[in-house]
Amino acid sequence: MTTFADLGVPTPIADALAADGKTSPFPIQEHTLPDTLAGRDVLGRGKTGSGKTVAFSVPLVTRLAEAGVKRRPGRPTGLVLAPTRELATQIATQIEPLADVVGLRVTTVFGGVKQARQERALGAGADIVVACPGRLEDLMKQRIVSLDDVQITVLDEADHMADLGFLPVVTRLLAATPQGGMRMLFSATLDNGVDKLVKRFLNKPVTHSLEDATSPVAQMTHHVFRVGSTAEKTELVRELASGTGRRILFTRTKHQAKKLAKKLTADGIPAVDLHGNLSQAQRDRNLASFAAPDGAKVLVATDVAARGVHVDGVELVVHVDPPAEHKAYLHRSGRTARAGSSGDVVTICLPEQWGDLRKMLQKAAIKVPGQQVTAGSPEVAALVGERAPLRHLPTPAPAAQQRQGQPRTGQGRGSRGAGRGRRGGSGQPQGHGQRQGSGRGEQSSREHAPAARRTERTERTDSAAPRRRRSARRPAGAPSAH
Repeated sequence: MTTFADLGVPTPIADALAADGKTSPFPIQEHTLPDTLAGRDVLGRGKTGSGKTVAFSVPLVTRLAEAGVKRRPGRPTGLVLAPTRELATQIATQIEPLADVVGLRVTTVFGGVKQARQERALGAGADIVVACPGRLEDLMKQRIVSLDDVQITVLDEADHMADLGFLPVVTRLLAATPQGGMRMLFSATLDNGVDKLVKRFLNKPVTHSLEDATSPVAQMTHHVFRVGSTAEKTELVRELASGTGRRILFTRTKHQAKKLAKKLTADGIPAVDLHGNLSQAQRDRNLASFAAPDGAKVLVATDVAARGVHVDGVELVVHVDPPAEHKAYLHRSGRTARAGSSGDVVTICLPEQWGDLRKMLQKAAIKVPGQQVTAGSPEVAALVGERAPLRHLPTPAPAAQQRQGQPRTGQGRGSRGAGRGRRGGSGQPQGHGQRQGSGRGEQSSREHAPAARRTERTERTDSAAPRRRRSARRPAGAPSAH
């Protein structure tokens, strides 16, 4: 059996991999490492969950350490570009243990959070920056960071960047790195302009494409559960969420994800949500809860989690709403059966969705019959397995919640409180999944929001600060004094 040491990985880095349970390379690592460790440009094509992050992290850290790079404020020598905050964070998490053993510093740069911490980290000197394109370009324009010293650049999930419209800014960022630097590009496909990046920025790249990146994973078992009505679908979703192992439920919209997570939690199945309306702190908190041994076993997500979110031991993925196209289906499904593990994928289908779903599955090369089921069907019970005990979380005292949801007074027209328009540190409206709670987050805030909203409406009827304060003290529902 081939080991990382056999491929030329230095002992300290191989030991760090072993400490994380990685003792034998996966195929994409085994094929690419001899070339990347030798400093060649590489184009890697592989399906989700194939181990691409380790494939580029090892040569990135190894070659920078061997080069004896000098750390300078705001001038990194290693750069990894990723399309989403979640992916950037998880890449950095995998690189950090390897970088630590050779004395390199890693930091992340992405939007949705204040840039002050990122400025400080760059100013203190970071050898490797893992970044999303938009925020990195902003910091470059402010002259907070320069890419003039970058020796190695990695572009991960290049096809997803193309889907998100990031290729123009990615092109500008790559053009800002030195021409003679080493570059590694990893992508499931080469369409939507990715091939132009390869031709322009990679120097005689060695291509490693082990198999069709859009093909299904062999260890993944697919199921299509057909239901007769929305009510039957609701019961089926709850049943599928009730098992003991980790599971991810995908919905089409942010509102549906938030609503379903709240409903499951109220039913005794602790669930967290992940979608674009959450601040970075809320995303991190929810992902940490999902990954924790005693945390929530259910993650309800939109397609923001379909790439880059890797939590070990996800045994089931449920497409509560079938995705619109086959690539999204494969990337959603790829949250299970990762790196050689097995997993199940269920798509729930209403009668009117069957025609479109069949076409989408054909494009994804998935051959699976539809099964007419209810929540009590044997097929469902076999998939769910042992049920987890119901856990009803304690509800915080209403008074405490009201105090945290109350707007500040005495600011002219001023603060509108947690229910409308006021923005938190992430720059996103707190009225959409951003309310600041005392631990249960948005669910608790919503449970106790009506009294705060009544107070807010009363406040907006008066223009003077003293009268606003009197209004705030008036019992909810009392008529305004004019």
